Amino acid sequence: MSKNRVSIFDDPLEVDVSGFAPKKAPDQSQPSPEQIRAVAEATSFLSREPAKPKSKPLKRKQRRYRTGRNIQINVKASQEAVGVFYAISDQKGWVLGVTFERALEALQRELGASTNKDGKTETSN
Repeated sequence: MSKNRVSIFDDPLEVDVSGFAPKKAPDQSQPSPEQIRAVAEATSFLSREPAKPKSKPLKRKQRRYRTGRNIQINVKASQEAVGVFYAISDQKGWVLGVTFERALEALQRELGASTNKDGKTETSN
């Protein structure tokens, strides 16, 4: 094949297509995928395919609100805890920031803590 590119403006009859050939038929002497899978299972061969997830996380609708909150917090939590958090937000019609703030207020009341003007927590022991 030529190392130079063919111009699209040249006469199309000058293009050399002799290097192209139809695909050959697959080799019939090879075993089928089902036969290979049966032999692999019989010999306890471990597949390299990724395991299917046990449970899919639920898809939620996107939440985009303009609230003036601009600080992000990332927290690792269980799927159940995140589900409860979103369920409370949906039930009350609150944005996630409001739910978070109310949860903190409730936790402070439960612990008997108060927040001073600097945002620092003071506990009453």
